[in-house]
Amino acid sequence: MLALIAWRVWGFVAKPRFGFPPGAGTWALACLPLVFLLAVLIAPALRLLAEAAAVGSSDAAWLAPLEDPYLRWRLLWSGLQACITCGLVLLLGLPMAWVLARLEFAGRSLLLRALMLPFVVPTLVAAMGVLALAGPQGLWQRWGGASWQGTPYLLLYGNVFFNLCVLVRAATEALEQVSASRVAAARTLGATPWRAFWRIEWPAIAPWLMSALCLVFLYCFAGFGLALVLGGPGYATVEVEIYTLVAYELQINQAGVLAVWTLCLTAPCALAYAILERRLATPLRADRIARHKPQSTGQWLAVCLTVLMLGLVCAAPVLAIVTRAVGAGAAAWAVLLEADTLHALWNTLRFSASALVLATVLGVCHALAAQRWALLRAIAFLPFVVSPVLVAFGLLLLYPAWMASAPLLVAAYALLAYPFIAKALASALDGMPAHYMHAAASLGASPWRAFWRVRWPLLQPALRRGMAFAAATAVGEFAVTLFLSRPEWATLTTLIYEHLGRPGQTHYASALVLSCALMALAFAAFMLLEWPGRDDPLNPSLHA
Repeated sequence: MLALIAWRVWGFVAKPRFGFPPGAGTWALACLPLVFLLAVLIAPALRLLAEAAAVGSSDAAWLAPLEDPYLRWRLLWSGLQACITCGLVLLLGLPMAWVLARLEFAGRSLLLRALMLPFVVPTLVAAMGVLALAGPQGLWQRWGGASWQGTPYLLLYGNVFFNLCVLVRAATEALEQVSASRVAAARTLGATPWRAFWRIEWPAIAPWLMSALCLVFLYCFAGFGLALVLGGPGYATVEVEIYTLVAYELQINQAGVLAVWTLCLTAPCALAYAILERRLATPLRADRIARHKPQSTGQWLAVCLTVLMLGLVCAAPVLAIVTRAVGAGAAAWAVLLEADTLHALWNTLRFSASALVLATVLGVCHALAAQRWALLRAIAFLPFVVSPVLVAFGLLLLYPAWMASAPLLVAAYALLAYPFIAKALASALDGMPAHYMHAAASLGASPWRAFWRVRWPLLQPALRRGMAFAAATAVGEFAVTLFLSRPEWATLTTLIYEHLGRPGQTHYASALVLSCALMALAFAAFMLLEWPGRDDPLNPSLHA
């Protein structure tokens, strides 16, 4: 039975696109990302398996995470907090997505832009924002509320901050793909708006929602920065436990067993995400439901609640950091001129720029090859299966002599960043009507000339969008840097964590100021690449 299921999944994922097998050009394009993934992801993952196997072949060694109450709680809490986050973002995000997809109002474009805010903010900065808002001596406590320190609410709030935009953007795009003619037919036959939603719209958007929820689960289960800072000793996830076992207790074998358990728990979710993405890879629908201005008090109330919720979830932590940093005084801002800060800034810039160049080359090759071979589309999601902690741990075991080398660090950055470019380009290619290329061919253009004169200009907005997310990811990367860099290669993220780990209000104020600087750098990289571009003609829902 298992063999039959595996065979059917392989046949679905590996089926060539457009009805013909990949040619020599496809193999040439796929060679670079495949070799890169083999060297930087697959081989280190196999090394993790070998390290876990070194504990012995007995069942007791492999079942230790389940039999040990402490480790069992880490695994259980990792999955539980991810599931709770999925429920919260679905409950909050679907009504917000309906408002953005169906109603036209002033500031709608700005709200769609604001949905990109959590992805631009580095995880460590987001954790600092949650602490500044609801942690000890945070703004919430100063206003008379209770501190959330020592409770799971800090981590859950951080998860919702990071992942609400994932579901809202996916649901908004899904609702804009619903067939207007089908909804109109249902209303003509007497269906109420609520019944038409459940019978027509919900089945159409459900795959999009499931795809987004799979991604949210992976982000939460494999998250490191938020769990490290916000989880505390009682609510840290299994990723933090792996880091603790490696960095502080030197329990490499036990960490390897935990890493294997993590891979086994996240792999089915990642496979489901890849299959759903394959199903959603269709051209955009032409008969969309037109947006209209709010016409009733209830619709205006929905718009106001959407704006308020986005402000509380997405903007409040960022504003809390700025408020606390400004209130820290001029003495705290002097940290920006210290030699350590300038050196960390230089390291952040050069590592991120190098990783962005490599990630762009990998993403473009991967996306173009995936149009002819659907298996590559699934392979692009492999970096989502393996968390940054496991990537760094595997690289540390497989290439110990290169642990403190810049190429290895840049390669790890690029591994985590390039799927954003590959996915953005693949989605744009899927949405490109086939008659564009047919028209170019009918006018005598060769396939190469048709690509450069027709396809490539239309792909520029998607490429900029993917590069913007990749740049923000590289600038704010924390887990890989914590594992692989040496002291003289400290980046802004590791410097913030270093200040945060020292006692005293002075170091905490310095961490807040540095968080502002890192956030500004991430915003600058994102805006430089993405904002100047015009709306994407192949995906207007993302650039309205």
